[in-house]
Amino acid sequence: MNEQDSLFPVATAAPVLAVDPHAPLATRMRPRTLEEYEGQHRVVGEGSVLRRAIASGAPPSLILWGPPGTGKTTLAMLIADQSNAAFEPISAVSAGVADIRAVVERAKARRRSDERTVLFIDEIHRFNKTQQDAVLPHVESGLVTLLGATTENPSHQVNAALISRARVVRLDSLNAEQLRSLATRALADTERGLGKIAVSVPDDAMARLVEAAGGDARVTLNGLELAVAAAVDRSADAAVVTVEDIEGALQAPALLFDRNGDQHFWVVSALIKSIRGSDVDASVYWLVRLLESGEDPRFVARRLIISAAEDVGLADPRALEVAVAAQKAVEFIGMPEGYLPLTEATIYLAVAPKSNSALTAYAAAREDVMETLHLPVPLHLRNATSALDRGEAFGAGYANAHDAPGSVAAQQHLPDALVGHTYYTPTDHGVEARFAARVEELRARLRGN
Repeated sequence: MNEQDSLFPVATAAPVLAVDPHAPLATRMRPRTLEEYEGQHRVVGEGSVLRRAIASGAPPSLILWGPPGTGKTTLAMLIADQSNAAFEPISAVSAGVADIRAVVERAKARRRSDERTVLFIDEIHRFNKTQQDAVLPHVESGLVTLLGATTENPSHQVNAALISRARVVRLDSLNAEQLRSLATRALADTERGLGKIAVSVPDDAMARLVEAAGGDARVTLNGLELAVAAAVDRSADAAVVTVEDIEGALQAPALLFDRNGDQHFWVVSALIKSIRGSDVDASVYWLVRLLESGEDPRFVARRLIISAAEDVGLADPRALEVAVAAQKAVEFIGMPEGYLPLTEATIYLAVAPKSNSALTAYAAAREDVMETLHLPVPLHLRNATSALDRGEAFGAGYANAHDAPGSVAAQQHLPDALVGHTYYTPTDHGVEARFAARVEELRARLRGN
């Protein structure tokens, strides 16, 4: 990839934070100092370890992990700017090992002049192992300070060797107050923002803006710019941004979700844990988040079936029937109407009594199985399908339960070494509450008591 094809320019002596006046508002309003940097006080607030490291001019290599619009690129630029280091940005979407080598050669030339280099890799999780390994020795030697940005959990997407040489910094989505502060600052800024435009944004429109932005500073500012343009176009004198302008600018804001990323697993986890916690309202909310974000309804149905067996279990055996019926209904009718059986099943599972006795029984039995894989099947439980089998006494002494009183024969079914081991412990929840006495009775009769 040559310089003309790059998403970022090759590092020059120009200020890192220089702004194109024709750039989108979010780019023009990019913070120029850490004092202007909004929303990450926990990470770079006054007195924080990272803030002191940046001020010293020798920041460590960092993996900046957070949702879109939380300031990962901006923080990288600020670190380079305040460290008086050359800023070498590349995008993992389009860059390769050759681009890394070119950066390394420039960094070596700068080192001879005692100049530092910050290598910023946007979407570092998209680099494969070979590409990440190409960066590793230069980070370790200190030739470059690595600043990697990712929306994905680094422990899943970034080489352990690279993580061990960099500090992972988690950035949070901005809250409504912080987004409001950014928007207000942009409206007042006459140099980079919208301060030269005669426009006002009432509270209801501002509230809708920060609500719909989903914690994303970029969405907030660029949506604001478009809404202001619409208001001015409608009324050049004392233009007023309306809620309709905001909604028109943002259209249908995409829910923060990625089928293959952290948000996928976090939202699914929230759904299942809400069902397990019997919070019906939260369960429905997370179901809607999944479906409205474009999740495959068949995947949701599978998760509900697992929850029915794992979390509701024998406290209400019908829960599994309901979940399976919902899965079959979704396959039959598809979407969008498929949300109805999925919602019905979610509500049923959340309201149902809970028991994980099937899970704990399996886990307890598995522990014995893994420790005793060699134990033979008792002879009387083996099928005698040949004369040789019968000669070896296979099936000898087997008592058919159907011929015993109550269809329960006093008989050993476990291997000799496991006689007396129990795995299933019924709970006192729902239907399963009736199982305890029956289980004890069965165990006693099997022992011949």
